[in-house]
Amino acid sequence: MNKAELISALAESTQFTKKDSEVFLKAFLDTVVGTQEKGDKVQLVGFGTFEVRDRKERVGRNPRTKEEIQIPASKVPVFKPGKEFKSTVNVKPEPEKKKAAPKKKK
Repeated sequence: MNKAELISALAESTQFTKKDSEVFLKAFLDTVVGTQEKGDKVQLVGFGTFEVRDRKERVGRNPRTKEEIQIPASKVPVFKPGKEFKSTVNVKPEPEKKKAAPKKKK
């Protein structure tokens, strides 16, 4: 699902116009990004947590030249799904019952 499809789905499920849904989505994303820029996290119980983690400086390797390079420390945005979200996604489908093969006539 891309952004346009998400906006359409939001509009359909909330009875808002597509324009209102687009404004809402932009405001939501701006709020999450702004909060993470400050170093804070956004926690939506049941859905998940958006947070920023520090990544330490490390040694990497250029795959073309095999030369070692120093990768500087950085901050990375992370999404950690909540328990309800995980359990919804991980629902295992019931195994299909095998149909008995038709008996051959002699």
